[in-house]
Amino acid sequence: MELTKTGPSATPTAVSSTPGKNGRPERGRKRWEMTSVNVRFFLLKPGSSADKPELGREIASENEALVEAFRTGQTFFTVVAWKAVPDLKGEYGPKIVKEALPRT
Repeated sequence: MELTKTGPSATPTAVSSTPGKNGRPERGRKRWEMTSVNVRFFLLKPGSSADKPELGREIASENEALVEAFRTGQTFFTVVAWKAVPDLKGEYGPKIVKEALPRT
């Protein structure tokens, strides 16, 4: 998962407006900007594996998760919760899009 940390909110931005194969601009998919407000970090639960992960202890920040995972030799996971919401302003009519929920 690629994480963009360019803005404080989860507002969509167009990914591409460059010409496509046929010379017309490509219809860009919208990318939701994410910040650390949206991402949660968890160590792997003891007894589980990366193939069948179970979330263990939550870590407060990415830096702390990196240090703790390195120190203990564990894997850590990032989790983002998404909500399906209507987009009524779409160029091609209404559609359902995803919106990242902030950590609580």
